[in-house]
Amino acid sequence: MSAGVALFLLAMFLGYVYAFVGGFTDAANAIATSVGTRVLSPRAAVIMAGVCNLLGGMTGTAVAVTIGRGIVDPDVLTLLTVVAALGGAMSWSLITYRFGIPVSETHGLVGGLVGAGAATAGLDVVQWQGVTKVLLAIFTSPSLGFIGGMLLITLIYWLCRGMGRRQANRLFGHLQRLSAAYMAFSHGRNDAQKPMGVLALAMTLHFGWEELVVPLWVAASAARVAAIGTAYGGWRIIRTIGIKMVDLKPVEGFAAEVSGASVIQVASELGIPISTTHAITSSIVGVGVTRRTTAVSWGLAGNIMLSWMLTVPATMVLGWLYLVGLRSLLS
Repeated sequence: MSAGVALFLLAMFLGYVYAFVGGFTDAANAIATSVGTRVLSPRAAVIMAGVCNLLGGMTGTAVAVTIGRGIVDPDVLTLLTVVAALGGAMSWSLITYRFGIPVSETHGLVGGLVGAGAATAGLDVVQWQGVTKVLLAIFTSPSLGFIGGMLLITLIYWLCRGMGRRQANRLFGHLQRLSAAYMAFSHGRNDAQKPMGVLALAMTLHFGWEELVVPLWVAASAARVAAIGTAYGGWRIIRTIGIKMVDLKPVEGFAAEVSGASVIQVASELGIPISTTHAITSSIVGVGVTRRTTAVSWGLAGNIMLSWMLTVPATMVLGWLYLVGLRSLLS
């Protein structure tokens, strides 16, 4: 087996590992509120997330193309760059997962690509317009999620002001099954496209394709691996987001999911990779503060926000280190 083939197989393997890691970090966020409110069992939520993620991932490739061509100049990308970027992104995800803190797989991958790309051919190869678009979303998507969650739950409370608490929870318990599916579908349309984009990028580099294309079997297999990851290790993140940060009722879970999913849908239309973690977490906080400010675990929320701010610089450094280390090993 030649070194080129071995590197391609390693890149594909790490692409699926990235999908698996994303399953028990980012994908778990998509179903956290529905499990936290006990509307869905963990098993039912994982099955639903797997199906809806796959359907969402099949609705377009704009985000996958942004990841494959909009962060680093594709003309200088190599399989070694892809491997190093994935190594940096996954290492950071596993470090934060150890503490049960949800982190953005999106920004981890972007940081890894920037760091590995810069180590490959210098900072000039970074597509700063695409990177800026992603970095702006770090601030805009949580803000929109927070405001959307706060406004939507306020509207629901007003519309249901004559309804008893038990009746409201029963009604929104049924509605939350739909909002959970909407959230998982939206996650698939944005987040699930990232491992698909990485896998397609590795195939494009290896086979010399002129255009980045995501084959159907790549989309289906990546979504399946992400669902397995959610089933394997997602409970720690689900507990953090859906239970520990704010104790949600079905009506609040519904509002948070609709708000977060809508933010993701808008970003997907624009081809902007954003974080499901950011969208749903900020929506939950927005819903929580309308009940009372003490309903939110602000210490935990602060730790999560700190991890968000550190993700891009940390993965840039890790991606750069992986590239330098791998190049030394292979030289």
